[in-house]
Amino acid sequence: MKFLVEVAVVVVVVVLVVEVVAVVIVVVVVEVVVVVVVEVEVVVVVKVVVVVVVVVVVVVIVVVVGVVVGVVIV
Repeated sequence: MKFLVEVAVVVVVVVLVVEVVAVVIVVVVVEVVVVVVVEVEVVVVVKVVVVVVVVVVVVVIVVVVGVVVGVVIV
């Protein structure tokens, strides 16, 4: 059982790291595209949307993994 918990923790950490990297890439790409194409005001809106989406995704993943780990432990 302990092994499964450790695996779950490693998976969570890896997923979070990958997500952070992906988000940084997406934000940079979106910013470059937006700056080239449209006004600067849109950049702020896009950033806010991206951040909100990322936070929601991270929370969902953490909750799901937490539930799975909880079930495995019990």
